[in-house]
Amino acid sequence: MYNSEKPDLADLPSTARLLKSTALAAVAAVAILVTVVLPAEYGIDPTGAGGVLGLTEMGDIKSQLAEEAELDHQTSLPSTESSTPIINALLGLFINTAHAQDTEQPWTDEVTFTLEPGEGIEYKLVMQQDAEAQFLWSASGGRVNFDLHGDGDGQNISYEKGRGTTGEQGVLKAKFTGNHGWFWRNRDKQAVTVTLQVRGDYEALERQ
Repeated sequence: MYNSEKPDLADLPSTARLLKSTALAAVAAVAILVTVVLPAEYGIDPTGAGGVLGLTEMGDIKSQLAEEAELDHQTSLPSTESSTPIINALLGLFINTAHAQDTEQPWTDEVTFTLEPGEGIEYKLVMQQDAEAQFLWSASGGRVNFDLHGDGDGQNISYEKGRGTTGEQGVLKAKFTGNHGWFWRNRDKQAVTVTLQVRGDYEALERQ
């Protein structure tokens, strides 16, 4: 074995030199960090040297790419926060629809009558001019002819006529103050049952 010679104490660096070297290394590291690393990696250029060396633009590009990658990552992940408003909106739609059906205004008047073959009948609403009433009527067991018309104060009007019909629904708007409604006649060979339902702005439903 060979014994290495011990270094002479005079050749070893003193504590002051070590501290000085450490301080210089730290200053150099900080300088490199500020002038090279920060501009090149993060686009941060406190000294302006990164802009001169073209490193700041590189850092800006890297930061932008990192932000875009993070946004893409977040977009691809299922988000309960973003889906919650959609779910709530759908639930609200179903609830509102159900509520509207439950609270729909009921029919004010309803009459049902049977017409023998060749028999006719007339029901009218007593209404003021421009008043509106919703109606729904249906015929079961056969078909009927009808005439939706109005009269009053010497005026007459025919709104609609139909032949061989099994029902209708809509809104009746009075053209003038008077009686407005339907005349039905059974032209079938068997008895037909008709049901009329009405609601809206009228004073009475009367058989004529």
